Amino acid sequence: MTNASFAEIADALRGSERIAILSHVRPDGDAFGSQLALALSLRELGKKVTVWNEDGLLEKYDFLPGGELLQQPPDEPQTFDIVVALDTATQLRLGTAGDAATAPTWINIDHHPSNPRYGDLVHIDSIAPATGQILFEFLSSENLPMNAAIAENLFVAISTDTGSFQYPSTTARTYEIGAELLRAGVDVGRVSQLLYESYPRRRTELLRDLLGTMRFEAGGRIASFSLSLEVANALGVKPEDNEGLIDHLRAIHGVVVAVFFEELLEGKVRVSMRSKSEAADVSAICQRFGGGGHKLAAGARLRGTLVKVEEKILKAICDVIDCNS
Repeated sequence: MTNASFAEIADALRGSERIAILSHVRPDGDAFGSQLALALSLRELGKKVTVWNEDGLLEKYDFLPGGELLQQPPDEPQTFDIVVALDTATQLRLGTAGDAATAPTWINIDHHPSNPRYGDLVHIDSIAPATGQILFEFLSSENLPMNAAIAENLFVAISTDTGSFQYPSTTARTYEIGAELLRAGVDVGRVSQLLYESYPRRRTELLRDLLGTMRFEAGGRIASFSLSLEVANALGVKPEDNEGLIDHLRAIHGVVVAVFFEELLEGKVRVSMRSKSEAADVSAICQRFGGGGHKLAAGARLRGTLVKVEEKILKAICDVIDCNS
């Protein structure tokens, strides 16, 4: 299916007054940065913009310009001219934000290849390493407002989803955009310190506990660790604290697939996967369990106990990586 053009999306936004901008539950820097960048740009055009996320603005990202705009959705639905879903692979992943927003037109902008193309105007670029990169190209091509605050949000979106410009999906164009954002006013040293060198102590205590659960399969090609509800509650862990911790497993020499199991409420387990090889497509594995993402980074939520989900997922990975070899 052909993507909606940037011009079509821009015309729809310019012709609307009340716009809601949403993104996925358990948000990351690409979700928040993309939401706030687009919101600030549209506000410069005089639009009435509402920015919702089920989790609200996480502590880690409270430095983002315009962060005060980002709110948790209300209990009662509200009607808008347009709803924009950003960086969200499936509509269900919008959570309560998706339930609270109604509109005659939905715009879906994303970079996840597993996105089923929900909405009326859809633009999916699975080559882009971050939704923030797509939005930069969109704002630039359509001459929509860009200033230092918008640039900082886009830089955070791109930096976090590219592993600070080092994941394989990072392209020469990504670096060019990074340079343009710096020229627009981004203080890269200050922003990078806030992103990567300002973690709360409890996050390191969490990492210490996770490493104690670390285990290996398939001759060291699969590495995993687990977080139980009991430990999370004892440490006072917040949802954003485990962001990026799986990279400690992925960085181990010889590991091809890294897995993080997190026990949730209501008998569910959140599974995050990272791969170093496209031959071990973790998105395809996660899709078998109702999840999705990218070939090298994906996730899913499964009902079951921590032990049972671990067994099920590790077996599925062994179907791809021969654990007996």
